Amino acid sequence: MKKLLTALLLLAAIAATAQIAAPAAKPHKARPPRIHPLVTDTPMVHDPVMAYENGRYYIFATGNGIQQMTSADRRSWTLRRGGVLTEIPQWTADSVPGFKSHVWAPDVIRYHDRWWMAYSCSTFGRNGSAIGLLSADSLQGPWRDEGCIVCSREGRDNWNAIDPNFVIDDDGQPWLTFGSFWDGIQLLRLDARTMRAAAGAQPVTIARRYARGQEPTEPNPTSRFAGTNAIEAPFVLKHDGWYYLFVSWDYCCRGPLSSYRVVVGRSRTVGGPYADRDGRLLTEGGGTPVISGDKQLFEAAGHCAAYHLEPTGEDVFICHGYYLPRGGQSILIQRPIDWTPDGWPQLR
Repeated sequence: MKKLLTALLLLAAIAATAQIAAPAAKPHKARPPRIHPLVTDTPMVHDPVMAYENGRYYIFATGNGIQQMTSADRRSWTLRRGGVLTEIPQWTADSVPGFKSHVWAPDVIRYHDRWWMAYSCSTFGRNGSAIGLLSADSLQGPWRDEGCIVCSREGRDNWNAIDPNFVIDDDGQPWLTFGSFWDGIQLLRLDARTMRAAAGAQPVTIARRYARGQEPTEPNPTSRFAGTNAIEAPFVLKHDGWYYLFVSWDYCCRGPLSSYRVVVGRSRTVGGPYADRDGRLLTEGGGTPVISGDKQLFEAAGHCAAYHLEPTGEDVFICHGYYLPRGGQSILIQRPIDWTPDGWPQLR
């Protein structure tokens, strides 16, 4: 009996020693959730522009740090997480009171073997604004801050430095067209080396929603500062010896209450004068209709870009539209461009 008791006590002691000596069990680490890319055929965008590089299309649009997405076929788009700007340059907040990180209406172009991107810093309905500049070797980035192209000041300037679009004329000279409300669409000569405003260059008005002195008297429903010259978002496409200036008329950013639409005029020279199909000058309120809301799928459509796509040889028009089945959300519209016998764009 004693031998049995001794053996049991010995076994108990060995077990206790083993428990003390055994290493503590490691806590189970949960695997981090796998982040799947967001892929869609109806991307939500505002103010889209497009570029092509190494077999992929890129869209850049309004968003925190500049929204970006890619596609191999322009049908299925993959949203890239994080904006183009991983850090917002300090000069933007210094130049534009109230601006944080929601960057508007970029444009992108390949010039002198480098990509250049212009972007808008502003607060809604005010013209204390600035157009910033980035550059990169590739559309994938990284993008380098190149400072400010042009800025507007409340109480000083009768134009608004937002909605930029680069234009390269037939002599290889770069220009920037931009503008929203106030005195309308502006054109500014750029320095071909820096892509900032050329020495001594001043903005010149090339399009207005209404002729001066003929603006409507009813108030602007979106801003008590901007006035009623409701024109913005210029984009210039060169085609068959003409410069085609697309602009957006009326009011964006109101979902199903938006009244945005696009019109176009053309000129033989980048500086204008631009006239519509009936010969009416765009500085006098002229403009040939291009797209508007059909009131079935889209209440309104605007802020466009237009391209000749080298990979396919087709001309294409893109913009955002306020999509009624989704309560007026802003989504991407893409339409092929056909040209009339007398040289005017028509969307298929």
